[in-house]
Amino acid sequence: MSRQSLEDKLNAVGNPVHMLRHSKIGAYIYPVVPPEFSNWRDEQRAWRESCVLFDQSHHMVDIYIEGTDAIRMLSDLAINSFAKFPINRAKQFVPCSHDGYVIGDGILFHLEENKLVFVGRAPTANWIEFHADTGGYDLTILKDDRSPGRPMGRPVSRVSYRYQIQGPNAWQLIEKLNGGPPPDVKFFHMDAINIAGRQVRALRHGMAGAPGLEIWGPYEEGEEIRAAIVEAGEEFGLTQVGARAYATNTLESGWIPSPLPAVYSGDGMKPYREWLPANGYEGSGSIGGSLYSDNIEDYYATPYALGYGPFIRFDHDFIGREALEAMADQPQRQKVTFAWNGDDVSRAFASMFRPGEDHFKYIDLPLSNYTSASFDRVMKGDRIAGVSMFAGYSYNERSMLSLGSVDPDIEIGDELVLVWGEEDGGSGKTTVERHKQIEVRVVVSPVPYSRVARETYAAGWRTGKA
Repeated sequence: MSRQSLEDKLNAVGNPVHMLRHSKIGAYIYPVVPPEFSNWRDEQRAWRESCVLFDQSHHMVDIYIEGTDAIRMLSDLAINSFAKFPINRAKQFVPCSHDGYVIGDGILFHLEENKLVFVGRAPTANWIEFHADTGGYDLTILKDDRSPGRPMGRPVSRVSYRYQIQGPNAWQLIEKLNGGPPPDVKFFHMDAINIAGRQVRALRHGMAGAPGLEIWGPYEEGEEIRAAIVEAGEEFGLTQVGARAYATNTLESGWIPSPLPAVYSGDGMKPYREWLPANGYEGSGSIGGSLYSDNIEDYYATPYALGYGPFIRFDHDFIGREALEAMADQPQRQKVTFAWNGDDVSRAFASMFRPGEDHFKYIDLPLSNYTSASFDRVMKGDRIAGVSMFAGYSYNERSMLSLGSVDPDIEIGDELVLVWGEEDGGSGKTTVERHKQIEVRVVVSPVPYSRVARETYAAGWRTGKA
């Protein structure tokens, strides 16, 4: 039996929106890491008040890229400039389709001369792998896929473990582990520290709004390093964060993790669709929410809408450049946080306790996304003025929050209405029960929502400042 491609599958189903709207893939799973180490409320609180250990070893794809054309290929794919990207530096890597819509993003680490690693979700990793396979570049890649969502007792192994130590007490813990002050490196610069007698690569980061590090090394050393961090962190209130709370951190810090990859349309993307398997992420993922359109491109996002406008540099040729140049002088949607009205959220929950009545769509806590890519319409009167793309609850803010984008005329402080739930009682997704829609008032708020994050992050895509 010949291999079926994504293009074959799309030709068979007709409209990609219908395929994704009724996907049976189920909920997105953050694999291997326990759901909770203590409870998700205290785990959220710890990244604001003490320090936390995030285990990022399993839910992302790592692509190791080596060769004289490694930088050239990555530059050909990214909106980012590579004019200055020395060894021991990292950057947010953002590729677009030929029409200028985002495929995904992730972090690119420049490890050694002609040697890099990309860490992120499947859509961007697949795009890199396609061009490495077909672009005629002088390089090799090693793709280390994310751990299985349901390993069913089978052993799990990766090339590298990957942890983050974050929070207001993180730097004290890092100094203790290192046996003294660690190298004084700038945001998104790399060096090395010592943990348990081993030299560990480290990236200066700030995911929880305070200085911290992302560290990695050989997977077989991961448990030894974790144990040393946990033991040393006891006096600083270190809390290990489980899979339930992990992804909610971005609600406070402002990164939209899972835009729909813009691969389902356009003649320029056809060779890629013919290369992608029918049963991969792109062919089995799902879309959901109250935004309904038969046009798949209504679910795509530009770099501007995701907060990546400051990254765009027209100092090099890259896929999507011509389309982005045409957009550059046009009004753009802007990324925002939506703070949900607590009374309206309470009304949605209360409907679950009224026997015999239709209830509103269930709001799961702390993370409320029930599809691979979420799209809830945000209304100003009768007009769609924005879209909500990633929702959940922040115990630190005592608020339901979501991340998304709004039209250029919408201002911080405006009150809009978010429509929660799907039309006609819900789609055929396994994560969707029969329900009715509810209107939730939301206040358009800054990104990042957390004041600590807004005031301490380096200028860039989270803050909207170049």
